[in-house]
Amino acid sequence: MISAQAWADAQRLWEFQQMGHEPRPCSVGIGLGSHDLGVADATVDLYRRGMFPLIVFTGSTSRTTRDRMPKGEAEHYRERALELGVAAAAVLVEPNARNTGENIQFSRALLAERGVDVSSVLLVSKPYEERRAYATARKLWSDVDIVSASASMTLREYVDSIQEARLVLDMLVGAQQRLLLYPERGFTIAQDVPNDVQAAYERLCNAGFTSRLMPK
Repeated sequence: MISAQAWADAQRLWEFQQMGHEPRPCSVGIGLGSHDLGVADATVDLYRRGMFPLIVFTGSTSRTTRDRMPKGEAEHYRERALELGVAAAAVLVEPNARNTGENIQFSRALLAERGVDVSSVLLVSKPYEERRAYATARKLWSDVDIVSASASMTLREYVDSIQEARLVLDMLVGAQQRLLLYPERGFTIAQDVPNDVQAAYERLCNAGFTSRLMPK
């Protein structure tokens, strides 16, 4: 049973993790691989709205995807995009990245190799990964404009889509911890964290939503 306080705290983290950017036309859309095929759907939706002419899907596998996405996250995303009617020529696959930093670095290298001129990137992620994806891209690809996007949905809608409430809260806590730790490790730019967000994060940690925390 998840308490009302835990749900309220998770809602605060959910809100903070989203950047609130308005999607706008960019040179390329990059869909960050994960367990969530909804990222591919959101990327395709933005493509259909004319936000970019080219898609890069990036990602290998992780402990949460190696069974459900054995071909690799990026390849499963590509298959989903083709099912939804996107032309194969509009999709590039970067199959090796195992973390967000590599997603950015390897996608950048792939686009350079293909001769694609990039001045702006529409970065598509899970809703609760927007802020870290943005902070990572700003650190590693500082000479382009970064716009963050994800599927437009509430926390409860996202939990219903994943069907594992505790896993979603654990991942929210893990995402928040990385926002706190990664700047000092040189992985992301630093961002201000409001006091109420920090308090919500600490209460969720104390309540045991810790399976996705990194060793400090």
